[in-house]
Amino acid sequence: MEKLIFRKFAKDVFLFFLLVSISISLIVWVIQAVNYLDIVTEDGHAIKVYFFYTLLSFPKIFSKILPFIYFISLFYIILKYENDNELIIFWTVGINKINFVNTLLKFSFFYLLLQLLFTIYIVPFSLDKARSYIRTSNVDFFSSLVQEKKFIDTVKNLTIFVEEKNKNGDLKNIILKERIDKKNYQIIFAKNGKIINDLSGNALLLFEGKIINNNSNQTNSIQFSKTKINLSRFSTKTTTHPKIQEIKTYDIIACIHRLNKLPNIFIFNFFKTEKKLFNCRIEEFAPYQEITKRFLSPFYLIVLSLIASLIITKSKDELSYNRYKFIIFVSGISIIIFSEIAIKYTSGNFLDNFYIFSMPIMFFTFIYLYFLTALKKNNLVNQWFYLLIKNIF
Repeated sequence: MEKLIFRKFAKDVFLFFLLVSISISLIVWVIQAVNYLDIVTEDGHAIKVYFFYTLLSFPKIFSKILPFIYFISLFYIILKYENDNELIIFWTVGINKINFVNTLLKFSFFYLLLQLLFTIYIVPFSLDKARSYIRTSNVDFFSSLVQEKKFIDTVKNLTIFVEEKNKNGDLKNIILKERIDKKNYQIIFAKNGKIINDLSGNALLLFEGKIINNNSNQTNSIQFSKTKINLSRFSTKTTTHPKIQEIKTYDIIACIHRLNKLPNIFIFNFFKTEKKLFNCRIEEFAPYQEITKRFLSPFYLIVLSLIASLIITKSKDELSYNRYKFIIFVSGISIIIFSEIAIKYTSGNFLDNFYIFSMPIMFFTFIYLYFLTALKKNNLVNQWFYLLIKNIF
């Protein structure tokens, strides 16, 4: 009987969690996808690149809102059970409140493992895959970058100015400056031009102009009636190198291993590598903060489970019940915010990090002890009330 009751409770929580998390994730994803339109309109990448780049950002969004949605789901379902008097069924069949909370904590391990799967593997993999589309993409919509009477420097090492551009894509009075290296550059003036797409990719046809080459402060010029510039060799200024959140978890731990020179035992030697890692420097705290975010933050889900379960320590018939619900809700949100802020204080100092890593355990211990105290107090009040009624009657 107990298994059936808890199975129904877990099913209700999961269905509500699934519905709300997917709904909110999709809303956030659509808003973010609109912001990513700059990839096409300003950086000149293809629609295909934009589509896959935005699609692969969905796991990060889902993982980011998972703690909040999990707490809301648990909070809402317990409140619903209390308001519908369904919690009485638990107490009637012999399930005490301590057993209820302990079982709830066991359920939370499923969401903990789910979050760890996302933060450790799925999110870094999807973000790196999304970045790879930018990394391997050319400027496919070059014509959309060119605007009248504006200096366009979106393309790396190339600045373009066009005085006039008509609906057919014909250009007039064009200036191009290509920086070859720190000392050398090339400037091209042309009266007319047109962007075309041939077998070699995007190209710019220029008519009636001059090419000025600057090589080590020595200049020479060439007149031309027609010339063609291959645009496919240029790339945008969009960041192509991987960010810390896109690095594999193994590589981040390997970086920390290298920076701290950890002892030669098996668990640490597994992460020992001679390969070139990302920007792994001792003055950077990013690896420590990222590994904290991936491994520590999910454990706050257990604390959130315990906070949500505090609702059962009071009855809905008590005068302070509504205020108590509000305090629990604010406490849960505060824990989520604290878990995000704590990441920013992660450093390379082991002692400082020890305090941060011990916070979930401290929160859990304090709340669990408060839960036991509240239950004990309620039991004493109930016994006193029972004895009072017995003496009167």
